[in-house]
Amino acid sequence: MAMGLRPKLNHGNSSLPRSPPYLFSSVCLLAFLSLAALLVLKVDDVAYQTKTVAGHNLKPTPWHLFEPKVFDEGTSYSRATKIVQCQYFQCRSNAIPNFPQLDLSKLSSCPEFFRYIHKDLEPWSKSKISLSHVMEAKEYAAFRVVIVGGRLFVDFYYACVQSRVMFTIWGLLQLLKRYPGLVPDVDLMFDCMDKPAINRTEHSSRPLPIFRYCTTSEHFDIPFPDWSFWGWPEVNLGPWDAEFREIKRGSRSRSWPKKWPYAYWKGNPDVGSQIRTDLIQCNDTKQWRAQILRQDWGEEARAGYKKSKLSNQCDHRYKIYAEGFAWSVSLKYILSCGSLTLLIAPQYEDFFTRGLLPNINYWHVPRTDLCPNIKHAVDWGNSHPAEAAAMGKAGQDYMDTLNMDRVYDYMFHLIMEYSKLQDFKPIPPPSAQEVCIESLLCFAEPKQRQFLEQSATSLASMPPCVLPNADGRILSRWKRLKDGMMKKNIKQT
Repeated sequence: MAMGLRPKLNHGNSSLPRSPPYLFSSVCLLAFLSLAALLVLKVDDVAYQTKTVAGHNLKPTPWHLFEPKVFDEGTSYSRATKIVQCQYFQCRSNAIPNFPQLDLSKLSSCPEFFRYIHKDLEPWSKSKISLSHVMEAKEYAAFRVVIVGGRLFVDFYYACVQSRVMFTIWGLLQLLKRYPGLVPDVDLMFDCMDKPAINRTEHSSRPLPIFRYCTTSEHFDIPFPDWSFWGWPEVNLGPWDAEFREIKRGSRSRSWPKKWPYAYWKGNPDVGSQIRTDLIQCNDTKQWRAQILRQDWGEEARAGYKKSKLSNQCDHRYKIYAEGFAWSVSLKYILSCGSLTLLIAPQYEDFFTRGLLPNINYWHVPRTDLCPNIKHAVDWGNSHPAEAAAMGKAGQDYMDTLNMDRVYDYMFHLIMEYSKLQDFKPIPPPSAQEVCIESLLCFAEPKQRQFLEQSATSLASMPPCVLPNADGRILSRWKRLKDGMMKKNIKQT
């Protein structure tokens, strides 16, 4: 029976309808398209949630509004793919290079103004810096930096104007590259906008530690080297060492007697600065001995920045520094000219200006009676050309000592001393993203990348300079000396 049934069964099977030959390939194609669509959605979803060093998915700081960044290159999918690629597939190596044996005979002392590191951190010398201190400072921060084992993690809260955050983070990455294995684990909050926020009166009972580019005597904010030391592509300013060399070269094109015997300022007066508004009224070379010009960055960009080239702006004997919305990065370029800097009484100070002395490195100009005081300074200088030229040269010499070696040393010691005050072990929060040199360059636009690569450092050949001990008496004497010299008004003409 079994033998007889088999043909029947086979005959029955042969009569069943066969599947169309294209069904299998259709199912495969559908599955592939579904997987691709799922992948696109996943990539887009991950990208939408990822905050980056370039400013993706970040809103402007609410305490200093500016135009939101627009990312319109390519399609939304290509942007999403780039975010995922740059953020999650670049920082592959976690190995820290071995630090070479350093020649301790090359140890040098840090400049005296490094003592202000102790003063800036003094508010936490007894209380120490707790994790709750750091988290309370988040209210005033644009981002949080956590360094652990030589790797850098950033938790982004708000976008920074232009490329400030990118170049600031780049500076920290270069510090890790310069001194591998030496930079301690640290957890700090950073604000990239101009004005200090932690007022000493309001926060006297509980100072909050936050890093930024400037501070005042009325604030606890901790000053840190600004982004432009590594470049400012939006206004075509290159890395600091290169800019200084170019400015110094340009300053030699005219001898002191051949420089224009006027005070010169060129900048943007429309930044909410009363001093700059008042300064515009001094634009009269006959009455006030001053030439005051507006800077139109849009026009400069269209002209290729030829008129704003800093090395071409050292043809006057006197150059004016006037604060803007807060402190201005322009001071280091003005001092570099070798002209006598007329520094209008500043309210803000960055990390290096504390080492400047009035009537030695610059001429102090009171805010009151601005135009007559500028005229007085110019008249004095034209009557005392040797003294005026020496003062201008002293300002340039000061900036010559502030090379990138010293900038990195300041960063190193500030972070080192800050880390000693922490009473907790830094751990990157789950929301933080690792940022490495490769990932940052991946996000950079072509011009940004050019400036970043030009400012790349290398492994240090010598150890950091030796930080002076904390000594409040020395700083007190220094302050009294500066105050006395600022009040001193040279009447001889």
